[in-house]
Amino acid sequence: MYRLKHHVRTRIWLIPFLGLLGGLGLAAVTIAVDRAHHFLLVSQAVTGTPTDVQTILSTAATALVTLTSVVLSLTLVAVQLAMGQFSPRIVGALLNDRLSQAAIALFTGTFSYTMLVTREVNDKTGAIPGVSVLTGYALILSSVLALVLFVHHAGQGIRASGLIDLVGDRTRDQLQSVYPHRHAGAPPLPDDREVLTSPAPGNIVHVDYDRLVAIARQAKSRLELLVMMGDFVPGGAPLFRVAGTLSGRQCRQVLGCVLLGPERTHDDDPSYGIRKLVDIAERSIASSPFQDPTTTVMALHRLYDCLRILAGRDIPSGRRCDADGQLRLTMRVLDWDGYVRLAFDEIRLVGAGSPQVARRLRAALEGLKTVAPPARHPALDRQLDLLGAAVARQYHDDRDRRAALIPDTEGIGSGPDVVMADGQQDSWPGP
Repeated sequence: MYRLKHHVRTRIWLIPFLGLLGGLGLAAVTIAVDRAHHFLLVSQAVTGTPTDVQTILSTAATALVTLTSVVLSLTLVAVQLAMGQFSPRIVGALLNDRLSQAAIALFTGTFSYTMLVTREVNDKTGAIPGVSVLTGYALILSSVLALVLFVHHAGQGIRASGLIDLVGDRTRDQLQSVYPHRHAGAPPLPDDREVLTSPAPGNIVHVDYDRLVAIARQAKSRLELLVMMGDFVPGGAPLFRVAGTLSGRQCRQVLGCVLLGPERTHDDDPSYGIRKLVDIAERSIASSPFQDPTTTVMALHRLYDCLRILAGRDIPSGRRCDADGQLRLTMRVLDWDGYVRLAFDEIRLVGAGSPQVARRLRAALEGLKTVAPPARHPALDRQLDLLGAAVARQYHDDRDRRAALIPDTEGIGSGPDVVMADGQQDSWPGP
């Protein structure tokens, strides 16, 4: 029995084949119903004339073959991307995706259905199998909707987070089934609880701070959010620490104020945008043999722009009070030093060996010192010192070291060592 289940579960063609047979069986049933009522159940005012019906069904049958090809092509593209960028061992999970197989089954079933129903439309007698035609129309509309949903599903599935979640969710389900929990059921929420745990795994994508403050004020308690915006939280991991007493209802309300998602978003998490820019910059300079320091410089332009905005602004603390001034919620937030390290640490370590990157990075750090208040200079000075040390380790010639540490907003292109000063031109003897 296990061998049979395994064979059924791992065959990509089985569900589409069952869809094909299902379309044939459904056509046989609806045609039998129409024949039993002499094709009089549905009038031509609803279905259209025989010529119209034949045109619609034949066009749909042709289009469904194309739709099936599109679905198969997108599946193969996802497989190729996953093999090349992530792991060849993820291919099996993609090919066994039930939603993709269900879409193919719907397309093949609708195709076989329309082929049989078209044969029953008679131009000479004007007989139209009304029930069969209306069912065919419904299947065609369902196929169009399924195509849109499949494209969305495929686009979500080929993302890094989608592929990781695909494997992670299946592994999590297998662990829960193979290693059952020692308790018969989850313990109920007590009225007094010091720690509230996450109900499911996911990244923190939104927190309703105002409602948390209101709940804490009503309960005369104080809440501490133990994770930062964007952090990944495993299922059952501590999420809140409660100083005081919450009822079971209030515990559920507190947990409901935190929205978990499959990946971070830009809505309430500005550090995620900086994370993306750093990833682009790091991959461009570290992806041997196709290094692209110019792309890294472009990412540094935007990182500098973002931190320049932040340099002179107040960063809210992780403390929220109610209307009476009582502290009700504390949380971890990223400070100025954290933003500077997030933006520059990895790029500095990876890109110190590229003159373009080192010069642009120094220009960005010195530029930020001109707009940041003195209290925020130590974080920038630390980066400048570490950049100098990293460049010194990369180059053996003092001239290369000095050149790599000259500030240049274009990497190599606008520094004082590569432009004409005061409009003076070098003498050129001519040809």
